[in-house]
Amino acid sequence: MSALLIGFTVSSAVAQDQTEKPAADAAPPAAQKIELKTTLDRVSYGYGLNEGRKLASGGIKLDPKLVARGLADAFEGADPALTREELNAAFQEFGKEIERQRAQAQIDADPELKAISDKNLAEGAAFLKKTSEKEGVVTLKSGLQYEVLKKGKGEKSPGPEDTVTTHYHGTLIDGTVFDSSVDRGEPASFPVGGVIAGWTEALQLMKTGDKWKLYVPASLAYGLRSVGGKIGPNSTLVFEVELLSIAEQDLGNNE
Repeated sequence: MSALLIGFTVSSAVAQDQTEKPAADAAPPAAQKIELKTTLDRVSYGYGLNEGRKLASGGIKLDPKLVARGLADAFEGADPALTREELNAAFQEFGKEIERQRAQAQIDADPELKAISDKNLAEGAAFLKKTSEKEGVVTLKSGLQYEVLKKGKGEKSPGPEDTVTTHYHGTLIDGTVFDSSVDRGEPASFPVGGVIAGWTEALQLMKTGDKWKLYVPASLAYGLRSVGGKIGPNSTLVFEVELLSIAEQDLGNNE
């Protein structure tokens, strides 16, 4: 499984209709007069102007005062207002929202894709309702469902910062295989916090040696996105996951 490590990227592919557009006859705000005496002054201003235009063209609305504060803190070596963990969490959340908006724009612009999305959503809901009635299936508040296939002998569960090694087999609700470390014959390692939300939640409940079957609603999988040619928008996914090990360097953080 490819980890979804979402960085802070800006793309002009974000739908233009996601930003509030000014009236056609609205005049732009008057620029405050500043003195740019040296080449360095002009380059400094130009850098900020160019970066701001890139953000604006991508439909990204940031607070310019806080952007300037962040730049100033970096240049002056001041203590950041946020920890690295807080920054990473913010960038990931923001990146996911941009991805969601981009995917929604693509669906809205393509009637055929929208029909597929609606069909997947309805079929997924019916599938999850049926599996929730199966004996041994647990439904969590998030909507994630799991079934214990094998109980391991491990005593530890990984945290979101840990790296784990697993074997897994992923299918659509009709049984179509879209990814499988089992079929490849090679386990996969990745950070717990770097995969789809359904996996992140489940892994933190599992212990080493456990093998679970996961029924993952679209909202905890890839949402509106189409992935890898087989996973369409709003697809509910099914995984068999075996937690083989938790990386030693991360185990120390949990003790």
